[in-house]
Amino acid sequence: MRTTTTLAALGWAAWIALAAPLAWAGDGHDHGEAPASSAGPAAPRFAATSETFELVGIVNGKQLTLYLDRYADGSPVKDAKLELELGGVKVPVEPHAEGEFEATLAQELKPGVVSVAATVIAGEETDLLAGELDMHEEAHAETTAHTHGWKEYALWAGAAGGALLLLAALLRRLRASRNPRFGGAA
Repeated sequence: MRTTTTLAALGWAAWIALAAPLAWAGDGHDHGEAPASSAGPAAPRFAATSETFELVGIVNGKQLTLYLDRYADGSPVKDAKLELELGGVKVPVEPHAEGEFEATLAQELKPGVVSVAATVIAGEETDLLAGELDMHEEAHAETTAHTHGWKEYALWAGAAGGALLLLAALLRRLRASRNPRFGGAA
């Protein structure tokens, strides 16, 4: 019974020794405080608010999508007209759906802070909204997928082989201690 318990303990010890390094995170593999996203970086956006309206804009290259809501309850503004300026340049805006507008920029925005001014006309209500759009230059425009090289696999194979040899040597020693061989002539 003692031999079976010892063998089981050695087996578990070998398994833990081999499995523990798999839990260590390497460079670029720690997930930090925020969950990892496979969608890539978020599109640049801005928000401009007043006591009556809230305007959110999302930039995707030369495309600009705008959402106009009531500040109090977040409902889309019905039958609104929107005039927009980015960095002092008027941008033609087309209504797309209730509280939603689209625009196509003449050229992509350059990195830096761009002033945003919007005039909202909704029935009898008129309001001027102001904000800023902070366009960041991508630090790593080209990202490459993490790959495992042959050296990493060879290291793991060597470690596994070494652990198996150690386990075999321990088993041999255990068997030898159970069955001592007495040599000699009688």
